[in-house]
Amino acid sequence: MVDDFVRRKGYLTLGTRLKRIGDRLQADVQQLFDAEEIPVQTAHCPLLAALDDLGPLTVGDLAEALGVSQPGITRTVGQLAKQGVVRVARGRKDQRTKVVTLTEQGRMLVQRGERDVWPLIDACLAELCDNRQAPLLDQLDTLENALKDQSLFQRINAAEKTKMEGQDG
Repeated sequence: MVDDFVRRKGYLTLGTRLKRIGDRLQADVQQLFDAEEIPVQTAHCPLLAALDDLGPLTVGDLAEALGVSQPGITRTVGQLAKQGVVRVARGRKDQRTKVVTLTEQGRMLVQRGERDVWPLIDACLAELCDNRQAPLLDQLDTLENALKDQSLFQRINAAEKTKMEGQDG
């Protein structure tokens, strides 16, 4: 087995390590979305949730609220608009701005996520991350090892199965 170079280098490769964990989590959540037939990419969920929570926002405000680049938001909004999940209109006061709003389809997706999927993700990650009394790198080791042993998708399915068995008995 090859040595995990990124882990071994500690804080020097922290960004790479965090990205690796983020990529792993997004892939696991995408697998859950696909299984639940939720037709959006996991990376789009923060934007949809922000629009649901904060209401219509300009592209610039979305970028600021999510802490990502404006070109990235513009690209995501374009994809979601093609899917019919968001609507883009010119600003009333400043015609140069674009205001993004959830469509009815977008609201229904967010409601479904809030009801059926997001609580599962939150609960499984809280279980993986809570009550850790160790330094950050040790916590990352624990999180990565746990995800390697059983993906987030598998954990959610197991939790749902246990919940269903508890309701049957």
